[in-house]
Amino acid sequence: MTDPRRATPRVDAVLADPRLVAAAERLGPGLVRAAVARALDQVRSGRLPAEAAADVAVATLPASAAGLRRVLNATGVIVHTNLGRSALSPAAVAAVTDAAGYTDVEFDLSSGVRAKRGTEVLGALRAAVPGAEAVHVVNNNAAALALTVFALAAGREVVVSRGELIEIGDGFRIPELLTAAGAVLREVGTTNRTRLADYAEAIGPETALVMRLHPSNYRVSGFTAAPTLAELVSLDVPVVYDIGSGLLAPEPLLPDEPDAASALAAGAALVTASADKLLGGPQAGLIFGRTDLVTRMARHPLARALRVDKLTLAALEATVSGPLPPTTVSLRTPVAALRDRAQRLSAVLAEAGIDVEVVDTGSTVGGGGAPGVVLPSVGLSLPTGYAALLRQGDPPVVGRVSAGRCLLDLRTVPPQADEDLLTALLSAAKQH
Repeated sequence: MTDPRRATPRVDAVLADPRLVAAAERLGPGLVRAAVARALDQVRSGRLPAEAAADVAVATLPASAAGLRRVLNATGVIVHTNLGRSALSPAAVAAVTDAAGYTDVEFDLSSGVRAKRGTEVLGALRAAVPGAEAVHVVNNNAAALALTVFALAAGREVVVSRGELIEIGDGFRIPELLTAAGAVLREVGTTNRTRLADYAEAIGPETALVMRLHPSNYRVSGFTAAPTLAELVSLDVPVVYDIGSGLLAPEPLLPDEPDAASALAAGAALVTASADKLLGGPQAGLIFGRTDLVTRMARHPLARALRVDKLTLAALEATVSGPLPPTTVSLRTPVAALRDRAQRLSAVLAEAGIDVEVVDTGSTVGGGGAPGVVLPSVGLSLPTGYAALLRQGDPPVVGRVSAGRCLLDLRTVPPQADEDLLTALLSAAKQH
């Protein structure tokens, strides 16, 4: 019997295939060489004919040089942390592409000298929140809180209600962040009831800040009490309000969700928020408030370590100044529009012999925003086996399993992705 290893072509001979030469320019030589090595291993084992090595190598190449894959979010969770939170708008994507090369991020083209970094995005944020005297941007909201404490309260007391000492995803705890940043934490009140008098009694010569933290990923109801923001401001100590989810102005669909404009109007000295949640932008931490405080933070040595890059600046400005981002569009899409799409998709799938139903369901904001709020929605219900098949498709589709069925909530699938969703479902049906 002939040893199949004798027929194995040389690596450089396979790499000379024009398709692989082009792929090496697009993906880099390392990924292409690895694909060729895997194909040649199959040839050596006799599982693949030698003449098919290049074809198999081409077929197994990744779509891009990065490991992250585009995913269709059909979970019904608008701001899905595990799926990258908010999707950027086309305007923001275009801005990132433009900023990927050399830019005038710190250069004045008129004078030819160095300029202040991020002037355009800071101006856009001030225009979006006119009540803010000054704005600063860091790399996430945790960084915004850390910089606040480092710059304004290191070695001094920060007064916080026990009912707001929250833990968010992956075991991250706010009190540990505050103390790690140098604050002496003064807890007041109880889990469910904190009065203005509790704050007043805790304030003394060493008090630097009163901090209000929006319990964004849970809700306490029943026998509860908490002072209003306006009441806290009356204590004559700077109040920092972490609103969390990133609304810049009130959203009628989420009347209980705090926003930056209202918080500043109520007297908060500083407001911190995430940019990649309800604002619908890239990951960033936003700080709005008094000029004297924001200036101290921006000039703190830690600010350099927490600054954002040019891509984030570009995406954030386009999100604030440009068209509505996908997060907002998804939130505000009428149920009737979702039902029309579901019925069109269902008709095609049913004609292909797929067991599919159009069902009413409920979406959530996610990302620690609007806990307890359920948005009426419409989805496609399929046999539960589709859940795994769709996750392994191209592109992967992530739904949820509910009542023993695979549910695809269309509120989080943009209309322009309907054809991709349909293709994925028809492909999965062949394996079901």
